[in-house]
Amino acid sequence: MKLHLSGPDGQYYFTGYGEDHVLVNGERLAFGLILTPSRLDRETLVSVSFEVLQESHFSHLSGLGAEIILLGTGSRLHFPHPSLTRPLMAARIGLEVMDTGAACRTYNILAGEGRKVAAAILV
Repeated sequence: MKLHLSGPDGQYYFTGYGEDHVLVNGERLAFGLILTPSRLDRETLVSVSFEVLQESHFSHLSGLGAEIILLGTGSRLHFPHPSLTRPLMAARIGLEVMDTGAACRTYNILAGEGRKVAAAILV
């Protein structure tokens, strides 16, 4: 699905998504990633699937300076075990879990509002 948006130049947005990929500023990415308005992290989640998520992944997310993390779990919604998300709870950072399409759309809205948001996307 192609997303239409208007936002400040120089920021990262999702411009589309499909079953096996997302588009970030028009670039097709078929691997896990972390996105903030100012940063595209292609390495931390590159080969991570939902089944192998660890507490260390959420610990990394807690250091991004975001007030809310959107976790896109692929084409289907999967909730991580609460023990994995402890670092976010301890840092008082909100976590919203949704399928990847919903995470892309929600991220664009929040980033467009200037919110401190990060999206962790599993493809």
